Amino acid sequence: MAKKVHVSETPATQLLKASKVAFTEHPYEYLEHGGALHSAAVLGWNPFAVVKTLIMQDQDAKPLVVLMHGNRKVSTKNLARQIGVKSVVPCAPEVANRHSGYLVGGTSPFATRRTMPVFIESTILELPRILINGGRRGYLVSIDPQVCVDVLGARPVQCAMAEELS
Repeated sequence: MAKKVHVSETPATQLLKASKVAFTEHPYEYLEHGGALHSAAVLGWNPFAVVKTLIMQDQDAKPLVVLMHGNRKVSTKNLARQIGVKSVVPCAPEVANRHSGYLVGGTSPFATRRTMPVFIESTILELPRILINGGRRGYLVSIDPQVCVDVLGARPVQCAMAEELS
């Protein structure tokens, strides 16, 4: 008999429940630096439908959230041009942790410590369901991607590049 893994609530799941969002929980064994490709493989999902939550910043160190396919990289040049800033770079892990209130590897775009603008790769919105971090390492939730627009006010952008697989 399969053991049901109970996952306690996180700020992210509390926000989803308060917003009356239907979601399913997908716990998995977290692997340091395994990323979306690891979680997709373990959970049997296409990495294109596993969405990474990336904390980045513009040239003035203003933080922002980028939601990207698990098997794609962000073109920071394209992103900067589309959102009207000079440059965008990933935050250092400790800075990302401070902005989001989550640990890198367990960053959810929902219920972040700081309110930050959220940008979502437009092709994510074409998917029927996505897996996205539920607020801790080794814990994803499945939602309708439109929730990112409805609950987070995410702005669609086109900044995906193919992931170079090593």
